[in-house]
Amino acid sequence: MKKLLFLLTFFTFINFTYSQTDKVDIVIKDLMQKNKIIGLQLAVVKNNKIIKTSYYGLASIQDSIAVDSKTVFSINSMTKAFTGVAIMQLVENGKLKLEDPISKYVDSLPNTWRNITVKQIATHTSGLPDIWERPEHMLSEDSKILFKKIKELPVVFQPGEDLKYNQTNYILLGMIIEKINGKSFEKFLKESQFEKVGMKNTSKAGLGDFYKIVNHAARPYSYFRNGSLTNVYEVIPTNLYPAASIYSTATEIAQWVIALQNNTLLKAETLKTLWTPTLLNNGKKPGEADSTYGTAIGFDTNSRLKNPVITALGGARNALYIYPKDNVSIVILTNLQGGHPQRFIEDIANLYLTEKK
Repeated sequence: MKKLLFLLTFFTFINFTYSQTDKVDIVIKDLMQKNKIIGLQLAVVKNNKIIKTSYYGLASIQDSIAVDSKTVFSINSMTKAFTGVAIMQLVENGKLKLEDPISKYVDSLPNTWRNITVKQIATHTSGLPDIWERPEHMLSEDSKILFKKIKELPVVFQPGEDLKYNQTNYILLGMIIEKINGKSFEKFLKESQFEKVGMKNTSKAGLGDFYKIVNHAARPYSYFRNGSLTNVYEVIPTNLYPAASIYSTATEIAQWVIALQNNTLLKAETLKTLWTPTLLNNGKKPGEADSTYGTAIGFDTNSRLKNPVITALGGARNALYIYPKDNVSIVILTNLQGGHPQRFIEDIANLYLTEKK
């Protein structure tokens, strides 16, 4: 009798797992079709364990290459979350303070920049001018010329008075990281995060843009040009690497999230600081007073009562959602610029959260 009950329980569990897997796959495939997404990787974390990884569609249309478990995707601005962790590792080791002025680490800055703090550039409250001459057109694709031109522009607002997402901030964070460590940003990231977590494919791919030949990488696509599908050519100068340069897989980002939450990369108190929304000089959160949205160091937050979430997005095609309350995390990487997985990632999360929707 006991044996029979065990077998019934076992096969019920297997059937539930199989049905749950099927349901996720069905939802993903439907969402890919609706959003015209070419290729996608998914990873789901529950209680610090990866409970599902899947891959769908094509990494390259022109070569008919399917996405597989080792396909690396450019994660674009999701890179900022890794840079945020790097900064907090330096804080934890006593090499940096968030309230330090950036002029302590970076020379030859304009006078209006000198008292801006590390925390202000990490949370986009610095007021610094951005890298864009006009939409989709950088001041320069050369790192040295780009930074020189940025320094010639006026500040947008006084530090700490407002919030505006800005790539220049993460150029400076990279410079600070390199100054303190005496090694390249890429090398520090590999040693302090990729290798610690076991992100072999990420470490092998390294940092770069479309100029770099990255083996087993998904080609990026877009419908933004005349509504037809085209290749995307993204230029990322080397000093912009801390903002948008990592190639990774959904599974390895899931491993990284687990390492964050089990305190392999940061202590619990440091992680709390990393994910705490910033306040302006007046002690208030940026934006509307009743808004639950916030900006932290390399991440965004939503402190809503049901299922509060910490997020990192990249390139209008990648999304990481972390739900601390249920210890659930969802990673979706795609190769469609404009795929916007943040618009549907919670449809997947709702299959795993205690409180739905």
